[in-house]
Amino acid sequence: MKPRQLFRGAVIRPAQKKPGSAPPTVAASGAQAQNARVRVGREVAGRGGKGVSVITGLPLDEAALDALATRLKKNCGAGGATKDGRIEIQGDHRDRLVAELIKLGYDAKRSGG
Repeated sequence: MKPRQLFRGAVIRPAQKKPGSAPPTVAASGAQAQNARVRVGREVAGRGGKGVSVITGLPLDEAALDALATRLKKNCGAGGATKDGRIEIQGDHRDRLVAELIKLGYDAKRSGG
C-alpha cells in the first residue's frame, strides 16, 4: 500500500467532487463558433494612454461571457472587464488571446494595426 501523505501529523485526503456538479464550460458549440466573427483589437481611447485588448463578436450570454473573460484574464495574467458584450483585457495580449480563442473553437482574427 502507498503511504498516506502527512502534513504536520494530519492526513491529507484528496478533494472529492460532488456528483452532478460539473464545471461550467466556455467552449462554443460548433455551428455557433463557426458563424461568429470574433475580432481581437487594441484600444487606448479614454484610458489615459493605457491600452487594452478588446474582444468583440462573441455569441455568448452574460454568464458565459464572464466565465470566458475570467479564463482569458488568468491566461494573460492581467485584469480586465466585460462591458456591453465585449471583453476588455488590460495590456496588449492580442496574439495570446487569438491563439486561446482558436483553441476554444472560435474563428478569431486580429484586427487593427
